[in-house]
Amino acid sequence: MSGFYRGMSMPVTTVSISSSLVFGTYRNVLHHLHALRDRRAGDAHHKADIFLSGFAGGVAQVSVMSPADIVKVRLQCQTEVLQNLRPDSKLKYRGPLHCLLSIARNEGVRGLYRGSGALALRDGPSFATYFLTYNSICDLLSAHGKQTEWTVILFAGGASGMCGWAVGTPMDVIKARLQVDGMNRQRYRGFIHCITDSVKTEGPAVLFKGLSVNCIRAFPVNMTVFATYELVVRVVRGAS
Repeated sequence: MSGFYRGMSMPVTTVSISSSLVFGTYRNVLHHLHALRDRRAGDAHHKADIFLSGFAGGVAQVSVMSPADIVKVRLQCQTEVLQNLRPDSKLKYRGPLHCLLSIARNEGVRGLYRGSGALALRDGPSFATYFLTYNSICDLLSAHGKQTEWTVILFAGGASGMCGWAVGTPMDVIKARLQVDGMNRQRYRGFIHCITDSVKTEGPAVLFKGLSVNCIRAFPVNMTVFATYELVVRVVRGAS
């Protein structure tokens, strides 16, 4: 059962930082774009501004997310013991910190950012879709001038997570393959080669491997994320 939680500690320790970067960048960029259009604070945000702000937020988190993500992926993909039944066989990485230090020592600091280009191409469009979908659903299902109801927030959060992963899954597949590449031997020469080789050997459907699992996970997770986000924003606004 512990195999389901392999590599979890690293994302847990960095999720607050990466989430703060995403939502903080999103809100600040949206505020500045809103001001550039000479709109008042109470006016509705332009959909293009929401899309661009979400894109900026997704890309901004890569600096923190990439090292944590590669550690998570490599710990999850360790299968030496299962493939090699010798009693003295050992896992390559003993834990998150050992994995992080081993990558930095053997592959350099750049090794911690292996697949970061694919990660940026995943999170930029994914979060752009994420925030645009959330705001569009809230606008569609909320009465004009009234505070959005919690049922709408929960539904919009879950649906936006699924839409975000529908857009981000192809780059997530490529990112994971680039991150794992090099654990034993290097197969891909780079980002483009990884895409072309994967599609050539496994067909276009390979880019959507794991989409159903991502969407099943995305609904409850992002439902909770947006409910918490809206709660904190309302509490802070009420306190001020």
